[in-house]
Amino acid sequence: MLNLFIKHPRFAQLFDMLLPLLATLAALGVGAIMLQLLGANPFTAYSALLKGAFGSQNALADTIVRATPLLLVALGICIAFRAGVINIGGEGQLVAGAILGTLVGLMFPEAPGIVVIPLALVAGFVGGAIWGGIPGVLKAYYNVNEILSTIMLNIIAVQGMNYLLRQPMIDPAQAQASSRIPQTARLAQAFDLPRLVPTRLHLGALIAVVLAFVVYIFLWRTTTGYRIRAVGLNPDASRYAGINVKRNIVLALLLSGAFAGLAGAVQVYGVHHRMFTDGSLAGFTGSAGFNGIVAALFGKLNPIGAIPASFIFGALIVGANSLQRAMQVPAALITALNGLVVVFVVSSEIFSRRLNRARRLGVETPAESRAGWQPAPAAPPDVGEGADGIAGGEEAGYQPALQGGGKASQ
Repeated sequence: MLNLFIKHPRFAQLFDMLLPLLATLAALGVGAIMLQLLGANPFTAYSALLKGAFGSQNALADTIVRATPLLLVALGICIAFRAGVINIGGEGQLVAGAILGTLVGLMFPEAPGIVVIPLALVAGFVGGAIWGGIPGVLKAYYNVNEILSTIMLNIIAVQGMNYLLRQPMIDPAQAQASSRIPQTARLAQAFDLPRLVPTRLHLGALIAVVLAFVVYIFLWRTTTGYRIRAVGLNPDASRYAGINVKRNIVLALLLSGAFAGLAGAVQVYGVHHRMFTDGSLAGFTGSAGFNGIVAALFGKLNPIGAIPASFIFGALIVGANSLQRAMQVPAALITALNGLVVVFVVSSEIFSRRLNRARRLGVETPAESRAGWQPAPAAPPDVGEGADGIAGGEEAGYQPALQGGGKASQ
């Protein structure tokens, strides 16, 4: 079977593209077995899931609304992962962006919406960038593992929000009523994101789709995007070519956090119109900061691929809630079903990488087979990190041998 992928790279590429979808179907298959064990008809259950996600105009709008923050977070994840850094801090970055975005609306309640909405979205973008830039600096200059730092910053952001919603940002009416759900006051209706149709579908969905194409152009059609991808593929070769590896790691995590922060502002101004929490998790986020990672992997870390991937996950989330109401199945089963999809998709990504590695090792060019392959000369000890261009490299037509490996922190 492996020889088939090695000898037919086009077939292997097609299989690689379809692998996340196959993983999702496999997860739903396991979910069908679980439904059967609970005495529910899997066909009836999944019919209710599809109806809940696509069965009406409102259902379709809800699916798109749920997919919007997933897409924005996924765009940031695409940038970070392409740079070779693993950003698990989307949830905290989303919260940071939501806090700054909400503060804009609370500080200027009488200002016109046409002024406040753009300012709030920019504030969300900046808030997420700051929260993403912290682990970026720690990773690039102090070699702190970005997985640990982003997870810890998630906790700090959520607990910081819990404090703000119980003290300085709390709705005065809620404070007097001693509500168990800390929340801000409802933002002025003039600040609501415009709705595209008479449903919950808001302008943020269109913004997210447009930004997906912008990120694609940035990564694959600009010099800065090339440098980010080069650092992710091989930081040693990138340094040899004169690329400032540290600066690009920081930039990648800054942008990754910025898109998550924008997702937080969009959730506040487009969906909930206030911030709230259940005390332990960021209730208004719907775990978009974590689910966006899976959507990015589902889309093969391609911003355009993240669009249908986010839509599929939005449909699964909305449809699963409808399934629970229609079939009266335990809420834990819905959580397990979503978890199965996550596990299978992440596992498919690992399998895909191993398959591609095996295919690369199994393919030998005719020139190599005739003359024998000779390894490239080792890079010099240090060529400097000062320039962010390609010193004597890109201008002269040099392309580094980006073959993976190396340390992203160097």
